[in-house]
Amino acid sequence: MHGYLLDTGNQAVKWDIFCRVVDNFGDIGVTWRLARQLAAEQGAEVRLWVDELAAFARICPQADARAERQWQRGVEIRRWGTAWQTTEPADVVIEALACELPAAYVAAMAAHPARVLWLNLEYLSAEGWIDGCHGLPSLQGNGLQKFFFFPGFTAASGGLLREADLLARRSVFQGNAAARNEFLASIGVMIPAPARLISLFAYENAGLGQWLDRLAAGPVETHLLVPEGRILGDIARWLGEPLGAGTRHRRGALHIQVLPFLEQDRYDLLLWCCDFNLVRGEDSFVRAQWAGRPLLWHIYPQQEGAHWDKLEAFLALYCRSLSPSAATALGRFWRAWNAGEAIGEAWDELSPHWAELAAQAESWARGQAAQADLATALVQFYRNWL
Repeated sequence: MHGYLLDTGNQAVKWDIFCRVVDNFGDIGVTWRLARQLAAEQGAEVRLWVDELAAFARICPQADARAERQWQRGVEIRRWGTAWQTTEPADVVIEALACELPAAYVAAMAAHPARVLWLNLEYLSAEGWIDGCHGLPSLQGNGLQKFFFFPGFTAASGGLLREADLLARRSVFQGNAAARNEFLASIGVMIPAPARLISLFAYENAGLGQWLDRLAAGPVETHLLVPEGRILGDIARWLGEPLGAGTRHRRGALHIQVLPFLEQDRYDLLLWCCDFNLVRGEDSFVRAQWAGRPLLWHIYPQQEGAHWDKLEAFLALYCRSLSPSAATALGRFWRAWNAGEAIGEAWDELSPHWAELAAQAESWARGQAAQADLATALVQFYRNWL
């Protein structure tokens, strides 16, 4: 079964999304959210091709990692194996996050009697040049055109993934203390009333101990919730004890609790619960912004330090409405964390600005929500292309 989208003429339009898992869960996280939103909000039944179904099953526990073909949440999931079988191309094809379509599939696109819209969905960036490149075509050697589609933070970009009711659901949840406590209890978390709640989902960081030292010695009780992931090794070294899902440790004012890996919808709730979220990659980064709470982005390191340009570009946008002192403190903490250096000192400078950072986080989320979301922008691009 192909996916379809009903356009204004009620013609069934077929959609294929291709994803190769590169950064553990970032790539599949983005494409799975997009596929689900197209299905739920645009009347679509999308076909999602994934090369590593084991990673998909982590964020969708109902999935069968061994199945060649299955349906989850209104989306057809197909294994993208090394031996490609002849498949009729869809009318809209999304080549997601630097993956390359199978050569046989591209040949079938070129030979198809009807036009095929080929979209290269790029990685998220706040760099200014993406606005000028968003939506531009690239003529391929076989005569096909491939259009570059850039998610982003301005009206000239492709926008961010955001379900239509996301901020409304978030506001209701955050305003309901009983719902918050019920969710936290469901994942085994009991928080003392005055404690600060922080989530940590990050890459390895050699300087992490400096930050943990500050939290342990600080005047505020801090409950650090750490979903299973790559940062656990650094925390274990700091504690001098092994860590696993369900383990808890206390040192001074710092309580550390390791959580089992959470599926996407429950991870959203965790972000909504916390006072500060440290996140990695792309999918978690965007979801932390929608939480409306102060955050830190541990960006995926790239060769020759290319990721620093992306980090600086986002900070320039995100900090525009902050006071100079708060913007300086936030920028220093982000840079220190991503460099793995002087994290403790940078955290000390950030702490006095907490109220302003919290207000800015909510204002930023509302401002971004005023723009078209990524799924809607993709659908509109297709309609304009017809």
